[in-house]
Amino acid sequence: MTRPFHFPLQRILDYRGQLEDQARMALGKAQQAYSRQVDLVQEIRASIERHEAALYEQEPNPQEMWLWRNYKARLVQELKDAERRMLELAQEVNRCRREAVNRSKDRKLLEKLKTKQKIRHDEEEELREQKEFDEAATLRYRHQDI
Repeated sequence: MTRPFHFPLQRILDYRGQLEDQARMALGKAQQAYSRQVDLVQEIRASIERHEAALYEQEPNPQEMWLWRNYKARLVQELKDAERRMLELAQEVNRCRREAVNRSKDRKLLEKLKTKQKIRHDEEEELREQKEFDEAATLRYRHQDI
């Protein structure tokens, strides 16, 4: 009867799998935040373009021009802040991606070790069984004298 295979580092492998899952979740959240920030930047740019187009459609008086300049200055500042935040989020996505890749490599390394140990265990068990069969056959064999 063969002994079942027991991988002594199974708990570590499970833990590394959990770390990999957490890294993938963090990457997903970072990608979502980056995507939302890209949408916000595009929305601010579109808002600036819409208001510039509306300004040129009519003949604004000096008060409206003053309001428009202040509004545009605020929109431009918001755009700069949003672009800066978008860059930070892009860096976070890259950091999370590297972390997920490293976690995956760590887990795969242990998986490979487990596979090699399983193959070696199976080969050793097969040799042990063959040895037992050979011994049993030797004991059962009766030399027949003619």
